[in-house]
Amino acid sequence: MRIEAYNQIQQVYNTKKVQHTGKTEKATKTDNVQISSLGKDIQVAKQAVKNAPDIREDIVAPLKQQVQNGTYDVSADDFADKMLAEFA
Repeated sequence: MRIEAYNQIQQVYNTKKVQHTGKTEKATKTDNVQISSLGKDIQVAKQAVKNAPDIREDIVAPLKQQVQNGTYDVSADDFADKMLAEFA
């Protein structure tokens, strides 16, 4: 075992005690958030969608009335075309 190497390592790990002066400074840090114009536009769009009704009553009400009256008629050709478009 080399004693000289041990002495060198011991010198590296020797630490001095920290002296406290009693004065402490508090660092004031603030966080800043910057939202881009695209982010603001997305927030506005989300709020508009959230406030919009789920059902457009101006479109649904007349159709509902036609179904209740028995006057709602669906063209068989239109129905078949939409089914073929869906599964093609």
